[in-house]
Amino acid sequence: MELHYKTFGEGTPLLILHGLFGSSDNWLTIGKKLAEQYQVYLIDQRNHGRSPWSDQWNYEAMSDDLHEFVEQHQLQDFVLIGHSMGGKTAMNYAVNHTPSKIEKLVVVDIAPKTYPIHHDKIVAGLNALDLSQVNSRKAADEQLAAYIDEVGVRQFLLKNLYRNEEKNFEWRINLPVIGENLTNVSGGLTEDKQYEGTTLFIRGRKSNYIKEDDEAVIHQHFPQATLQTVENAGHWVHAESPAEFLEMLLTFLQG
Repeated sequence: MELHYKTFGEGTPLLILHGLFGSSDNWLTIGKKLAEQYQVYLIDQRNHGRSPWSDQWNYEAMSDDLHEFVEQHQLQDFVLIGHSMGGKTAMNYAVNHTPSKIEKLVVVDIAPKTYPIHHDKIVAGLNALDLSQVNSRKAADEQLAAYIDEVGVRQFLLKNLYRNEEKNFEWRINLPVIGENLTNVSGGLTEDKQYEGTTLFIRGRKSNYIKEDDEAVIHQHFPQATLQTVENAGHWVHAESPAEFLEMLLTFLQG
């Protein structure tokens, strides 16, 4: 699958993978800062952003997509960063494909474990929107508020709306496939999989995605990993505390 991407800067290649319901646009601010020192690739994963849709949606497929992207662009010695779902794609790529090509791996606010399915309410809310009756983002937000209380989460989700050639709203995400296959992106790595390269896990203190006792499963699969915490951030670490996140990231990359 040929993934959509944006690229900025020159230097060591640095690839960034967004999370569930996200897109490469979520990383534009951080990406442009990193482009002062790296050649940054912001990648839309399948069924997200402007990348193609597919009925097959799991980490094997997404890590295969990344492998194809790396081969197509003839990338070597690159930095790989993934947030949430993108972090799991990055982990799967590291343990299943060509780890020797990765210079450093960064996983943002996700552990290599199985999580309970907890996005079903979001999917229900998005499915409840009758886009044929929505004539503005404000109207969409008002409908979505019946399912999702947090304004910031609704704004993040509604970035997936766009107007087609007929000026009607459509989703950029493949909502039917995502809704039917949430179990495919909740699983962890199999026990025998391991990546021995230099790895950083970054978590948000206000997030519950990486807990203290998750360090054991992290080191089981990533024995060289270190875990650092951004104090004033939740799950969207890079968006909630961008300066602290960027400083932590660059210290690791340049160390």
